[in-house]
Amino acid sequence: MRPHEKLEVWQRAIDFVLMIYQQTKDFPADERFGLTSQIRRASVSIPANIAEGAARQSDKEFLQFVAIAQGSCSEVETELLIGFKLGFLSQPDYTELKTAADSIGRMLVGLSKHLRSKHSGK
Repeated sequence: MRPHEKLEVWQRAIDFVLMIYQQTKDFPADERFGLTSQIRRASVSIPANIAEGAARQSDKEFLQFVAIAQGSCSEVETELLIGFKLGFLSQPDYTELKTAADSIGRMLVGLSKHLRSKHSGK
């Protein structure tokens, strides 16, 4: 098992990507290269950056990739709100995805704090 596969936040982020793909498959066809693509890319970036960071040689490097994953998580939340406001997502679907993104975001903050404390020796 690779180091990132042991992380619950990575596992949840993978599940989140699957949710995103499922929910965006019915977005309008003319959004295929627009919002649909953007949401999917940003969601994939979350577990991808966790995995890449976990494979790095130092916690400091890992922390940089976790920060990128946090940024991607915020990006997805913004894009989901846009999709909801455009009527591409129902209220229940938007709420489910937003709740999942919030949870992953909180887990990333926790991972960041853990890595910082290890790096500072505290």
